[in-house]
Amino acid sequence: MASIDIQHPHSMNPAHARQAVQDIADKLAERFGVEYRWNGDILDFTRSGIEGRIALLPEQLHVSAQLGFLFGAMKGPIEAEIRRVLEERFS
Repeated sequence: MASIDIQHPHSMNPAHARQAVQDIADKLAERFGVEYRWNGDILDFTRSGIEGRIALLPEQLHVSAQLGFLFGAMKGPIEAEIRRVLEERFS
């Protein structure tokens, strides 16, 4: 099973950072059928073949995910897209 582990700095206040993460989660749900739920400042997400979380910390985001067999083969492009979105939304 492949895994993704990304730490990305941000300088947003907590409310703005949470809204930005919520916007990302909404798009993932709409485009890819991802289910998610907030657990404090951690957004847990899942769909067939992917299980992960986005931890909203005071000055950084921590994205971690476990990829099943099929998604594991696409780890590079998936990780690159996550980094691109984080850079776009949080830099």
